[in-house]
Amino acid sequence: MNRQNVFALVDCNNFFVSCERVFRPDLEGRPVVVLSSNDGCVVSRSNEAKALGVPMGAPAFQYRPLFKRKGIAQFSANFELYGNISRRITSVLRAACPRIEVYSVDESFLDISTLPIADYAGWAAELRGAILRAVGVPVSIGIAPTKTLAKLGADYAKKHGETGGVLDLAGIGVMVREQHLAGFPLEDVWGVGRRLSPRLRAEGIHTALALARLTPRRARQLMGLAGAQMVEELRGVSCHPFGPGRELHQTIMRSRTFGEDTSERAVVEAAIASMAARAAYEAREEGQLARRALLFLSTSRHKPGYQAWHEEVRFAMPTADSGAVIDDLLRRFDTIYRSAIAYHRAGVTLYEFSPAGHLQIDLLGTVEPAAFDAARARLAAVDRLNARFGRSMVHYAAEDLSAAWQPRQHLRSPRYVSNWQELPEAYPVE
Repeated sequence: MNRQNVFALVDCNNFFVSCERVFRPDLEGRPVVVLSSNDGCVVSRSNEAKALGVPMGAPAFQYRPLFKRKGIAQFSANFELYGNISRRITSVLRAACPRIEVYSVDESFLDISTLPIADYAGWAAELRGAILRAVGVPVSIGIAPTKTLAKLGADYAKKHGETGGVLDLAGIGVMVREQHLAGFPLEDVWGVGRRLSPRLRAEGIHTALALARLTPRRARQLMGLAGAQMVEELRGVSCHPFGPGRELHQTIMRSRTFGEDTSERAVVEAAIASMAARAAYEAREEGQLARRALLFLSTSRHKPGYQAWHEEVRFAMPTADSGAVIDDLLRRFDTIYRSAIAYHRAGVTLYEFSPAGHLQIDLLGTVEPAAFDAARARLAAVDRLNARFGRSMVHYAAEDLSAAWQPRQHLRSPRYVSNWQELPEAYPVE
């Protein structure tokens, strides 16, 4: 058997819903949905909710009669909880395989090419059990010689319970693999999307197998280089390199739609400060310094007189200092604030990054190494405190000017694993 390339994709089943069920076992077997920011749209559904006809992205206000009639449990998105559980799953995966690429909050690729595995399906079943025991979240696993095939395998395993949550497309022959590909709809292939699907269907391509049988020349004509690589991946030729290291972001953005439109200066300032602090923290986590930032503000698109503002800020020296970023952005906001405007959304983007370990000294003396080192030491201490006692335990006063901008989360579950005041309580059985 050729072990040159063998990938496993671990995909959490209905991840946000599964996270809610970890601490609410009474929800097992019940229809459950998780709603987006401001409880606007459905972003995660249990299999029971899917069976009742709740589509992904469904506007919550339109489906609330169905939710009530069918007893569908609703939750506001609890991203702090989901992120924590995602990190716990990643720690289990790292113990099973040293080469891991975290693809998203609920998906990770493992490079198992060099592991001494005789039975891929059996190994994956054991890994599923380990995750379920340690974290409580069910996963589906696809194993294949390419990432594209591994994603197809995981998706199939998720939809077909008879697989036991595992599909091995690596330890089988080419003819058997093609039989599987014949059963995969075109839309299930990673990278096809809404734009390519109509074009390919017009060519008579309706399955993953038909796509895999395109000639390289025709694939490039229809879909460009990325499409040609997609076809090669379906044939078992790996074209997407494995990236076990964390990829650095070219931009870091944080944005929010306010819980309600506001004209209050303090409310918008608190929102900007909170988003700027979070973006700066992520830059520090990646060891990056930003040279520029973009402040975005807008009114509601659904109301007359829509307006939007994009204000660029260039920092005196590259920074990931939350205080410096907040200060410069609030100064810029002060120049454009109008009390007659009802602001609906705000966002902060950091970009034009450079490595934190290489501060470039300028000829004009605007870069002060001593001030930079002092700020770096101060922020490192703040980050350590927050890591130990909880996120935002130590934060900037500007973030506390108002909480009125916070998105509506009337249905949010407790932050069971990250907030001391919301830890679950255990009582003795009488």
